[in-house]
Amino acid sequence: MDSLSLQSHLSLRSSTSTYPARGPGIAVPEFVKLLKGPSKSRYLPQRYCMATSSREGLKGIEEGDGVIIVDHGSRRKESNLMLNGFVAMFRERTKYPIVEPAHMELAEPSIRDAFSLCVQQGARRVIVSPFFLSPGRHWNQDIPSLTAEAAKEHPGVPYVITAPLGLHELLVDVVNDRINHCLSHIAGKADECSVCAGTGKCQLRQ
Repeated sequence: MDSLSLQSHLSLRSSTSTYPARGPGIAVPEFVKLLKGPSKSRYLPQRYCMATSSREGLKGIEEGDGVIIVDHGSRRKESNLMLNGFVAMFRERTKYPIVEPAHMELAEPSIRDAFSLCVQQGARRVIVSPFFLSPGRHWNQDIPSLTAEAAKEHPGVPYVITAPLGLHELLVDVVNDRINHCLSHIAGKADECSVCAGTGKCQLRQ
């Protein structure tokens, strides 16, 4: 799944989700605990832990932190605007005061621009969150390189690049919600979602 289709999956109507919330106190086991032995698949390395619902003891966003959510970037305006929509949802849900979108390439704002905007708003630490599914070359090389260059203009402001979305258990609900909505649209029980609207793509083909 590429970054653009992932954006489509994450642009959900959270207020209308039909999936029941997880009961309180039910912790999701670490992914490594689900493996009964050494993984035989290169896609499931044992050190690739899945995020859990328990946040006790973990130190999160603090006052003075700025968050940059960065995707790949596209020549297609609608795709880039979708990141802006997600950032607005993220800011509203988390109440973090400093959150900026950035595109790795092909579109503005760049990581450099977003880093500067965070600092201008008072950020004393910058958290770069890749809006990518897998830890590929962009996460390993491109985003760290671009962020390091951006940070040179702001000495004294540390930064961290977080993990991509990876094997997060909530992505199961995201993908399932998208599938069910598209099937409901095909059955004439729901309108097209905002991603498919006007494209004619959400239909059975032979």
